[in-house]
Amino acid sequence: MINLENTGENLIHPTAVIAPSAKIGQNVIIGPYTVIGDEVEIGDGSNIGPNAVVANYTTIGKDCRIFQFASVGEMPQDLKFKGEKSYTFIGDRTVIREGATIHRATGEGNETRIGSDCLLMAYIHIAHNCTLGNHVIMSNLASCAGHATVEDRVVIGGMAGVHQFVKIGRNAMVGGMSKLVQDVVPYTIVDGHPAKVVGLNNVGISRAGIPLESRRLIKKAYKILYRSGLSLAEAIAVIEQEVDSCEEVEHFLRFLRNAERGICRERRDVE
Repeated sequence: MINLENTGENLIHPTAVIAPSAKIGQNVIIGPYTVIGDEVEIGDGSNIGPNAVVANYTTIGKDCRIFQFASVGEMPQDLKFKGEKSYTFIGDRTVIREGATIHRATGEGNETRIGSDCLLMAYIHIAHNCTLGNHVIMSNLASCAGHATVEDRVVIGGMAGVHQFVKIGRNAMVGGMSKLVQDVVPYTIVDGHPAKVVGLNNVGISRAGIPLESRRLIKKAYKILYRSGLSLAEAIAVIEQEVDSCEEVEHFLRFLRNAERGICRERRDVE
């Protein structure tokens, strides 16, 4: 049983070390031997477990849960970092499990940002300057290198590795132990080493509440991109002409236009 000291509306263990400049919200729990750094903000209702570190210039949203031995907002593992002031932001209701490491950004005033309602499982790593959207799931030991972008409702399987500057589109799913060196198109499933597209993430699209007609249009755009034999630029032009517009298709096209590292191609044995 952990004995916590009641400090007004908060429960803070007497062994916790909290910087004077930290701002702690209401109904916050901070466990034993946890360290809260300078200029940290912790939102109402959050629970920071024992032996966790929330390092300098980190903001934790409301109703978050950070488990034991997690390290959030520590200095980046980047030779370009020279001690400048940079930030880490965690949204509301995000869960960070045991031993996870999330690093603040490189570059004065830059940030690493994670959205709300994410589940970041044990021993995941999110490097400097990464951006994660909302409802992202990273399974155990998955890692994102610096400047990676992960859009909303992405699922990344265990032990998957995301190369620096790679973008993963919304509602995509990444298979366990995959190696991602190119951008992952929204709504797709990728798997392998290096990762290849194996189809549409139909289950994820359905669970996200995307309307049936929009799902039909996504499927049509997918077939033009991957089954027509066209180049990326040609496929974009055909989709613009032949697929009716909806928010999901517009995002699909916007992602393709900005795929600076190229996109994961379809695996040859996919029917």
